[in-house]
Amino acid sequence: MGGQGRDGERAFRQGIRCIMMSVYKRGQGKYTRMFTVMSGALIVAIGCFSLYRTLDAADIGLWVSTMVPVAVFIGLSVLIMWLMNRPSIADFMIAAEGEMKKVNWSTRQEVTVSTIVVISVVIILAAMLGIADFVLQLSVTWLVQ
Repeated sequence: MGGQGRDGERAFRQGIRCIMMSVYKRGQGKYTRMFTVMSGALIVAIGCFSLYRTLDAADIGLWVSTMVPVAVFIGLSVLIMWLMNRPSIADFMIAAEGEMKKVNWSTRQEVTVSTIVVISVVIILAAMLGIADFVLQLSVTWLVQ
């Protein structure tokens, strides 16, 4: 009987280790997957904090209002990590990071010039719209009187 308990415990530990430690195509798409997991964990943490505040306001006890959000956070974090190691999702993340490396990014000078052009056009169009509004307001006021 004692041997069966140890075997079951060993299998459980190996299963947990397999889920948590094995990374599909390790090193590929590393940053994309890492920031996706971190973003997902941040969203889950914000949701769990909101859940904590809701449960705390319900006054159902410190233990429940604390441990339920912690359990939800741990469960959803494990789910996010598991999803990021699924071959279809991991391959998509790897391909996305590869495509981002191919992008020809603008230089700082090009971005500065483009920003100045956009801001200038917005200011000119706002001024023209303001003038048109003022002229129409005067015209309507003159027609009504």
